[in-house]
Amino acid sequence: MSIFGKRRTGALVLEDGTVFPGELFGAEPANLSDGVIGELVFNTAMGGYQEILTDPSYLGQIVVMTYPHVGNYGINLEDNESRGAFVSGFIAHEFCDEPSNWRSKKSLGDYFREKNIPALTGVDTRSLTRHLRDKGAMNAFIVAPAPATKAESDAIVKRLRALPPFGERDMVSEVSCREPYEWSETQDSFHGQWNVDIVKATDNPLVVVMDLGVKQNMLRSLVARGCKVKVVPVTHTADQILALKPRGVLVSNGPGDPARVAHAPETTRNLLGKVPVFGICMGHQILAHAIGAKTYKMKFGHHGANQPVMNLKTGQVMI
Repeated sequence: MSIFGKRRTGALVLEDGTVFPGELFGAEPANLSDGVIGELVFNTAMGGYQEILTDPSYLGQIVVMTYPHVGNYGINLEDNESRGAFVSGFIAHEFCDEPSNWRSKKSLGDYFREKNIPALTGVDTRSLTRHLRDKGAMNAFIVAPAPATKAESDAIVKRLRALPPFGERDMVSEVSCREPYEWSETQDSFHGQWNVDIVKATDNPLVVVMDLGVKQNMLRSLVARGCKVKVVPVTHTADQILALKPRGVLVSNGPGDPARVAHAPETTRNLLGKVPVFGICMGHQILAHAIGAKTYKMKFGHHGANQPVMNLKTGQVMI
């Protein structure tokens, strides 16, 4: 029995046959009995769930939050990273449906229902995260009701395994903007960097952002540093970008496999040497493909706010 009343049972069914039971929280899409599919990944951040939900990089993924209590500050108007929500599903050990925060406009449960996002609560997320760490990221179904017998579970797993692996399509084309646009909003008191001096350009240099699924805080950060920002679709050619006379080009973050992304590697290759180019996340990988390198998928991605990085020369690790 849930502390908020009786909820429908649900389950997370992994393609390796493992089943994690839970309760539904939020939306109940019409296809929930057949299963809502996504690539299962975990995120180690203690907060920032609204930014995760609205990050286009999570397109098609079911996100497991390792922090046990999610939703206590609700959903506000300021922390969206894009025009909508992109996750396929959301998992937490415990969701809070009664938020307490002066910026909150709605509960996380209401947001899930509004965006038709299935979520599971009451899941043993510690065990689930250890499983993903050991076995690697994999496809999974969120289903309801939870399978009552092994035969039902086996039938769900069989359907799951018959589906193509995650990311075997150009996912960037699904989230990139359709038309160029200018961005002028800067960082406010909610998004500024605390105790960090910002070097601000005085000549308003134009930075063109190649939108592979860009997060809005990246755009705000550029404006806060004195840049004029123009965002262009991934289909824009190098000639179209150079015609804008930018002082720099940012290749943004985005979802999926960089090897499947159309246009961006060729465009980036044709920009190199003509204008400074820098990348973030997917943008780094596109730069690698542009110069002839190859990328491969890690066993599991480390999504979160605490990324350890080792200096190979000194052995020092910084978070």
